[in-house]
Amino acid sequence: WHIYWRNPGESGMPTSIEWRLPKGVTAGPIQWPAPHRFTAGGLTTYVYDKETVLLAPLKLASDLPAGLLELAAKVSWLECNEVCVQGNADLKANLAVGQQSQPTAEAGLIDSWRKQAPVPNPALQAQARWEKPPTDESGVLLIAGMAKDGFQPKDFLAYEDPSYEVSPAIEMLAPDQGKFRLRAKLKRLAPAFPKEVAGILIQPGKDGRAPVAFEVNLTLPNVGPAPQAPAPSAGAGTAATKAVAAAGSPSLLLMLGLALVGGLILNVMPCVLPVIALKVLGFVNQSREMPERVRKLGVIYGLGVLASFLVLATTVIAVQQAGGSASWGMQMQNPYFRLALVIVVTLVALNLFGLFEVTVGGTALGAAAQLASKEGAAGAFFNGVLATALATPCTAPFLTVALGFAFTQSPAVIVLMFVATALGLAAPYVVLSWQPKWLRFLPKPGDWMVKFKVAMGFPMLATAVWLFDLTAPSFGQGGALWLGLLLVLLALTAWIWGEFVQRGSRRKGLAMVTCLLLLGFGYTFGLEGQLHWRSPAGATSSLGVIKDSPDGIEWRPWTPAGVQQARVQGHPVLVDFTAKWCLTCKSNKKLAIDTAPVRAKLKEINALA
Repeated sequence: WHIYWRNPGESGMPTSIEWRLPKGVTAGPIQWPAPHRFTAGGLTTYVYDKETVLLAPLKLASDLPAGLLELAAKVSWLECNEVCVQGNADLKANLAVGQQSQPTAEAGLIDSWRKQAPVPNPALQAQARWEKPPTDESGVLLIAGMAKDGFQPKDFLAYEDPSYEVSPAIEMLAPDQGKFRLRAKLKRLAPAFPKEVAGILIQPGKDGRAPVAFEVNLTLPNVGPAPQAPAPSAGAGTAATKAVAAAGSPSLLLMLGLALVGGLILNVMPCVLPVIALKVLGFVNQSREMPERVRKLGVIYGLGVLASFLVLATTVIAVQQAGGSASWGMQMQNPYFRLALVIVVTLVALNLFGLFEVTVGGTALGAAAQLASKEGAAGAFFNGVLATALATPCTAPFLTVALGFAFTQSPAVIVLMFVATALGLAAPYVVLSWQPKWLRFLPKPGDWMVKFKVAMGFPMLATAVWLFDLTAPSFGQGGALWLGLLLVLLALTAWIWGEFVQRGSRRKGLAMVTCLLLLGFGYTFGLEGQLHWRSPAGATSSLGVIKDSPDGIEWRPWTPAGVQQARVQGHPVLVDFTAKWCLTCKSNKKLAIDTAPVRAKLKEINALA
């Protein structure tokens, strides 16, 4: 059995420590002793297979009072042999703070392992240079240094870095004028080759003793930007990919253009189609109104879209600044957002069916649905918000490239990219509102609008059903039943409100009280009592083998240990990084991945999915 070094190599996962420390105590980085190589299934990893102590320095504030401090940490690791097991442990220890230092029983053990942690040795005078100018994505490094005190390193292990990787195939060359020499192949993972490479030089231990290792930071000669790969041949890839390849590194103007076009295409994606129905009704109603009012409502709709995208951009920036990972549509991963959205869309559908009508003033029950169908400033703005909320589960051609670029840029560029997407999404309606002559081609208002309004309630209801399917698993085993009953209760409340409060002439007070009681019961018994909405269970994962069709790809549930075990056994691994709410992902999977040629190829190379 073994665990992994800070750079696990071609597979594996390093041990991590998540500290929970009292105020005035901070933890430094882990001090890793030198590992050794382990090769299995054609993969080389850097591991520890005996007792190993990982040290982490603690820094104490000078004004800490004397006494005991509780230190807590969550440790996660991956241990492998023929199979891999994910390990976790919550650890606690007491630290005595006082005026005098007194060694503990473990002081000797700590000191011996501290000596095994590689440290810099200036006497080595280690240097690196390119054997010849690197081409395309890789180059060969020559590492040399003074062989002081018998130190003859046979290996170089690079620290993990997102901008490059060093091949585990290190070649030891013959010494030259008292200098050790190693050859290593470096592959860039960024647009340019690195300016320095950090890692450790290792001389294996003899007679069971620990290896001798020193830390080095090798400065590399500047070779300028890496050569660009040739553009794909005609007909290969999408138009967006060709545009980016032709430009070399993507320019901001090009990406803004892709975001604008992608936002425009979002208007015909299935996620946004229900809102288009509302806008069609709105334009029919506005076709006989004053042009100034039509323009005003068009601009307000655009402002609703723009404000919503600015909120999304702010959220993305906040997540990234906090050290998290942000992505398009990430709010759909939040069960609270999905719960609110399924309720709002259900109310909009009920309003289109005529269960309750829009009245000036509104109420808490119908506010969202009334806003969505109301012909006025508030309705136009909310339609923009609703269009954005329903657009995020979809991506459009060009938009994926633009957003992928945006999430790697500065906050200012992220805001610009989201604004460009918002302008594309809002553009058709804003342009129509500023061209009243084009509205003449719409039919005249009449009874057909009532039937059309009811008919458009069905795609809105279909959207609610889809959102229901996404939301229910987040609330436990009975989530589907209780969320369904809650929506039925909401529909009953909407009907009572429309039938007896808005259209009735008697006992309106009793009907209003009944609505309030039903809402209170739904919240107390449904949301709080059964769904436990304050602490959702989270998305559930299927167990065992997953098949999308009788002859489909056999998808296994994702686990780091499962992937590691497959790679150790020599299986290529296909990972489906997707989301249940991502309609575009599902379409791509069905049309381009889960196909007969792909299944045949996976079987041919003995791959696991």
